[in-house]
Amino acid sequence: MPPTAVTRINYTPPDGGWGWAVVFGAFVSIGFSYAFPKGIAIFYKEIQDFFDTSYGEIAWVSSIMLATTYGGGPISSILVSRFGSRPVVIFGGLLCGIGMVSASFCTSIFQLYVCAGFITGLGLALNLQPSVIIIGKYFLKRRPIANGLAMAGSPVMLFTLAPMNQFLFDHFGWRGSFFILGGVLLNCCVAGALFRPIGAATGPAKSPKARQAMETREEQLETGKAELPGPGNEEREDRDCCENFNKYLDLSLFKHRGFLIYLVGNVLMFLGFFAPIVFLAPYAKHLKIDEYSAAFLLSILAVVDMVARPVTGLIANSRWVRPKIQYFFSISIIFNGVCHLLCPLATGYVGLVVYSAFFGLAFGMVCAMLFETLMDLVGSSRFTSAVGLVTIVECCTILLGPPIGGTIIDVSGDYKFMFIKCGIVMVLAGLFLFVMNYYNYRMLAKEEKRKKCEVAKKNDEYLRKESKESNIQNTKLMQDGPETAPLRTEEEAADSTNES
Repeated sequence: MPPTAVTRINYTPPDGGWGWAVVFGAFVSIGFSYAFPKGIAIFYKEIQDFFDTSYGEIAWVSSIMLATTYGGGPISSILVSRFGSRPVVIFGGLLCGIGMVSASFCTSIFQLYVCAGFITGLGLALNLQPSVIIIGKYFLKRRPIANGLAMAGSPVMLFTLAPMNQFLFDHFGWRGSFFILGGVLLNCCVAGALFRPIGAATGPAKSPKARQAMETREEQLETGKAELPGPGNEEREDRDCCENFNKYLDLSLFKHRGFLIYLVGNVLMFLGFFAPIVFLAPYAKHLKIDEYSAAFLLSILAVVDMVARPVTGLIANSRWVRPKIQYFFSISIIFNGVCHLLCPLATGYVGLVVYSAFFGLAFGMVCAMLFETLMDLVGSSRFTSAVGLVTIVECCTILLGPPIGGTIIDVSGDYKFMFIKCGIVMVLAGLFLFVMNYYNYRMLAKEEKRKKCEVAKKNDEYLRKESKESNIQNTKLMQDGPETAPLRTEEEAADSTNES
């Protein structure tokens, strides 16, 4: 099995210390980012009746929120590269609060799309990416464990939000609940305050030479001695612009075979990843199950998910699974799809409880390795760009997944076809990743073997060349013979005898 991607960093990650405080902050911010779009599904049935909309229309609220959370990845990555994780997360928490408070005053479903969907989703995006990125800066050897603990924030928040949202709705209605939830989301600002910068400075600092060059340039502009822009200068500016863009988003990743395999598999997977959670509580209410019992299904899912994520992180960090983590990730996706395919067999509350437990296990396994597998492929030095590019491409299928599921429910009048669709998509995505990762590992092994052969061949050629030159030199010496003293004449010999 080929080694993981090389990590190029100019400092040693502490793998502990203040890093555990960072993990706690990531636990909170990642928890809200993932759990909040699912938790507000508790209000969908009532909002649907209030605005007189269909399942497909109401599903756009979570869909837009999730798509903005993922699609805002490049913006978040650029801001993190420029300003660091701490200010970005704090600003994201403020956006989340503003979005949900504004949503409590909405008078149409479109206004809900903008406030709860787009503004809150953008705030969650500014929470998600920096939290994932800063864990990679604080941890190296214990990174899978740290990622698993941070990702456990999602089920913990979902376990808390599901019954809390139902309680808030019973006492304050959906408008009052949204207003209160806006205040709750401001806790992301507190979580962001824990993200102490580490390593090299994030923002580009100006050196004395750069400042001097800037001052010289300003003097030339004032005196009129500066060169006018020409074709060469324009080309240089375009090249510099491209270099600056690639510094924040490395587009060369689209030439990385492992990255492309991961991207295609995840784009397919997200078509069926979130819809089952969004419609789980409405499905239970459709089966005439009371509101609190329906909300409790999400809590069951969250409890199992909560345990599954850190356990999966420990398993993924073991010496048996770590080299094969891509295969483990693929199997987890297939297991997720099989759960959805078996969901239509659950026609009562007990069956839905069993489904929620297995779904929580499968969901936790996938989420615990979602970013770890990406970092395993590209390394931490390119991880920031990789996360940004992946999330913006994935947002298209995330945006379409729940509305497609809602449309299937509207057309068929039954939830089971939506679960079957999600199961088929997930199984296909897992099989694709398993087969293509096997192919990728085979190709990497062949390329590594080819490089070793080329190096060995160059060494052999060098040794043969040295040996040939040495043989030529020895042959020349043997032909010339050893140097001897010149023969003396008889007179010189006689003079030598007389002197003695």
